[in-house]
Amino acid sequence: MEKVLVSWSGGKDSTMALHDVLSKRTLRVVALLTTITEEYDRISMHGVRRSLLEYQAESLGFPLELVILTKNGTNEEYEIQFSKTLEKYKALGITSVVFGDIFLEDLKKYREKQLARLGMHGIFPLWKKEPGELLRSFIALKFKAVIVCVDTQYLAQHYAGTLIDERFIAEFPGSADICGENGEYHSFVYDGPIFKSPVRSQWVKNC
Repeated sequence: MEKVLVSWSGGKDSTMALHDVLSKRTLRVVALLTTITEEYDRISMHGVRRSLLEYQAESLGFPLELVILTKNGTNEEYEIQFSKTLEKYKALGITSVVFGDIFLEDLKKYREKQLARLGMHGIFPLWKKEPGELLRSFIALKFKAVIVCVDTQYLAQHYAGTLIDERFIAEFPGSADICGENGEYHSFVYDGPIFKSPVRSQWVKNC
């Protein structure tokens, strides 16, 4: 069984990618790979506290591998730190990283190019799946997630703090991508079929 890393944001897409990998039983997950902004001690982009991330990983039963970035870091800094981490795992014989990307071609090509420099490759379980169907599947599997931040160019501010459920889908504006693939929103998953126990609700409210 091939050993892999999972690129992990704590949100619904990386969760669905992890669920897909675990359900097929053809890959063995060795760690969840997450970028943290050092000064804020939060997940980069998503802004979720490290304490919640650690509790989430504990409930999932996988170790965390953190890539630490500075708050004003450049893309070059990201690539250097990310590559250093991957090189450590490649030395252990791990050559694949799982991503939760859905349809952004440029992002997928960027990831593949970065991995290819190291003699590694990416696995994309959600690639080209229809976003609405993917989100409905997420809900049908009884995953629970909360919106932790929104881009107000796409969504009203009141979406922050709401749960991803059937009501969320029904009320979601047609002008935005339902899975937030363009950065419309980010989420934090706190319960579901691959969790040993839910992240406590009071912790979720403080994310």
